[in-house]
Amino acid sequence: MGSIRNVAIAGASGDLGAPILKEIIESNLFNVTVLTRSSSNAEFPPSVRVLRVDYSSIPDLTTALAGQDAVVSALTTAAMDLQLGLIEASIAAGVKRFIPSEFGSDCGNPNASQLPVYRSKIAIHEALREHARAHPDSFTYTLVRNGVFLDWAMRRNLIFDFASEKPAFYDGGDRPFSATTLASVGRAVVGVLRHVDETRNRVIFVHDMVVTQRKILAVARAIAPHRRWDPVTVKTTDSEAASRKKYDNGEFDMMSSMGFLMRAVFGEGYGGEFKHVDNELLGVAGKTDAELEGLVRDALA
Repeated sequence: MGSIRNVAIAGASGDLGAPILKEIIESNLFNVTVLTRSSSNAEFPPSVRVLRVDYSSIPDLTTALAGQDAVVSALTTAAMDLQLGLIEASIAAGVKRFIPSEFGSDCGNPNASQLPVYRSKIAIHEALREHARAHPDSFTYTLVRNGVFLDWAMRRNLIFDFASEKPAFYDGGDRPFSATTLASVGRAVVGVLRHVDETRNRVIFVHDMVVTQRKILAVARAIAPHRRWDPVTVKTTDSEAASRKKYDNGEFDMMSSMGFLMRAVFGEGYGGEFKHVDNELLGVAGKTDAELEGLVRDALA
């Protein structure tokens, strides 16, 4: 399919988009264009071209994507549906590779795929597969799955609540799960763009480590022996039920979705631990226990 030189990024100012943008720039392999809303005040490095776009206008997006080899979407969950227009514009502009805003748990797992929080992502998958079948010689995609955002989730007390004396241990705290730092997700994206043939029209899996809540607690106790944590077991079936109730009430924000996300990470049979990863292909080395300790220190601070 030929190499990728020109890369456009949507959502490049967000918590995930910014680290992805940083890794793409620092690879020194690509000419980078950032797509941003006309109303956005976000600032970007001087080395990138910034184009203000109307995400609701396919003609506007098509013009912006002229000459691009790849599009990386890091749009937020709330903006997931905007990707349908972005995909159509990519095809019209001759973009060769589309990487959607996937980045998370294995929502292709038969159990996880039934969780309502993943409906919009699965709709994007179906659209990408259809377009790739319709344009087999010109349009391809890659889905990147990285498990939990390790550093981001710990700083926000999501995967382990360091701020509480009674943090939740989901389904007992011993369930191994895959986790990846934001920077490593960025490196994985660079790896996809470098290896377009090997990553064509498929899911790639990456993680920095497999860890448990109990291990994170042990690291925290070693760092801060004066702190007190007495974990309380929370069933992910209960967490899922609470999220379903909120969705039924029309509440679809991040906190309303949290029970579904915890179910995907910790629920038995939901694929939270990746058995096979593409780290070697993508150039992602993973993290050591010493590096995990550094991440826990940062979260505690």
